[in-house]
Amino acid sequence: MEITGTIIHVLETRSGVSKNTGNNWVIAQYVLETNGNYPRRMVFEVFGEDRIKAMDIKQDEALTVSFDIDSREYQGRWFNQIRAWKVERHNDAVPAEESKDASANNPFDDLDFMNNEEKDEPPF
Repeated sequence: MEITGTIIHVLETRSGVSKNTGNNWVIAQYVLETNGNYPRRMVFEVFGEDRIKAMDIKQDEALTVSFDIDSREYQGRWFNQIRAWKVERHNDAVPAEESKDASANNPFDDLDFMNNEEKDEPPF
């Protein structure tokens, strides 16, 4: 699954030692907010120090996050786990040359709705 949005919070990293293997583990959590009229928020995690460093997620970054969802039971209660396995960064800035080219090729620039003979009518 994928979701696109902006990182609004970088939560505190948690770490510990596995009871089963005795190996160290690290989990970083982030809050992503989607764009649009009705933004939604989602907490996701990245497991493993190597992945945390490789993804290098920062606050206020625009990302598309690929993730897996899993649920597990603990003492009769169920908990969701949303774990990211890939992030793609978005560059929202448009270079000046591209923005000039896009405006030069706009097909609606030649339309003049104010030259209608009947000025009382809406232009649509």
